[in-house]
Amino acid sequence: MLRFGTDGLRGLANAELTPELVMALGRAAARVLVKPIGGPTQRHRFVVGRDTRLSSPLLQAALSAGLASEGVDVLDVGVLPTPGVAHISVMESVPAAVVSASHNPYWDNGVKFFSTSGAKLSDEVESALESELGAVLSASRAKPPRANDEVGVIEADPTAAERYTQHLLACLGERGLRGLRVALDCANGAVFEVAPRVLRAAGAEVVAVLGNRPDGTNINQACGSTHPSGLAEAVVLERADLGLAFDGDADRLIAVDALGNVVDGDRLLALFATDLVGRGELAGRSVVVTVMTNLGFHQAMAAAGVQVHTVNVGDRYVLEALDANGWALGGEQSGHVIFRDLATTGDGLLTGLLLADLVVRRGRPLSELAAGAMRRMPQVLRNVPVGARDLLGQAPGLPVWQAVKQVETELSGQGRVLLRPSGTEPVVRVMVEAPSQEQAEAAADHLVTALQAALGGKEPSGEAVSQT
Repeated sequence: MLRFGTDGLRGLANAELTPELVMALGRAAARVLVKPIGGPTQRHRFVVGRDTRLSSPLLQAALSAGLASEGVDVLDVGVLPTPGVAHISVMESVPAAVVSASHNPYWDNGVKFFSTSGAKLSDEVESALESELGAVLSASRAKPPRANDEVGVIEADPTAAERYTQHLLACLGERGLRGLRVALDCANGAVFEVAPRVLRAAGAEVVAVLGNRPDGTNINQACGSTHPSGLAEAVVLERADLGLAFDGDADRLIAVDALGNVVDGDRLLALFATDLVGRGELAGRSVVVTVMTNLGFHQAMAAAGVQVHTVNVGDRYVLEALDANGWALGGEQSGHVIFRDLATTGDGLLTGLLLADLVVRRGRPLSELAAGAMRRMPQVLRNVPVGARDLLGQAPGLPVWQAVKQVETELSGQGRVLLRPSGTEPVVRVMVEAPSQEQAEAAADHLVTALQAALGGKEPSGEAVSQT
């Protein structure tokens, strides 16, 4: 049985993530996340949305059927960004689910859940949901079937996209984006209609829209936040002030400045943190990041008098730290940015709006603002497909850990190394930061070789991030 990762349940659609499994998951979710139904006068509801991949309507139907079979009414919001579904969840005060595999290719799919507060589930609740799913699949906790008027009703909500749009525009207050030229890459995903609508309604001139023709198989395909090169070309060609690239479910954002330079999540966070500090509006003078955040970010925040708090990878862990301490800003290098006063999860479109607003308010090009926000430590990332990624954390005696110690000794405290199994893909992520690009690449190559020897695997993929 598939298990929950850092962002819900995910697998190969109709092979690992089958309709039968997802229907059982819907039944389990109704039992764990919704209070028992007492009759027709005590109806309970569940919000369900999806992205644009080929299998999403199939799996959304299965999930909704499972929920309805347990007596839960389903509010179908259709194609809507993940943060949009979370927002509707908060407005309705009901739990929610999104059928999406985020930045993965179209053949993968997944299901992620939100509580009635619009937040992703805690580890404890996910464990309870996994346990109940196992029980449903094995029929070990059989319950009388719902019948007659206790069967749930599935109905569409045609107002969801507009409600989400109005929420985003309200976050700008009385300010607008008039005079700003913006290019978009919607990744052929869930934001393909709402993003251009929101930017135009905010007053921006949208000069180019890429990735806005989803066909079910082209989501994230050489486009969006994981492939921003096409957007960079469009920004330069159209003389846009900035570009905004989303992933398949639009819970993350990668930006591009007018010169075609990519502005990643670390630099976005640095921009927002320093801007908020300058206005005296950064709660606790603190920001929450993950272990993947570049060392240059930590150095920039120290210089700005901002405390940095580090958690495990996953925006839900960022949110937990924010809520536990009353802080308001956090995020990940991948482009998840959480403005806790305005949203309950990472929201790429909200982040893009606020970035555009920052550029307008400051009256300076994004290239200048981003360059001044932080100085990046050279960083190399490798995604290494291996035969048994879970063994990495279960076998501390693996020779690969000796290789890690060797690299750390060579860096002498002037860089760092991180190896971790991905929670969303069958790979181990290798990250090295070092004083020079050459040193980082050499160390990463050494670790990849050691990792493949220990766990077996194929050729890695990844990127080298230069110091700018």
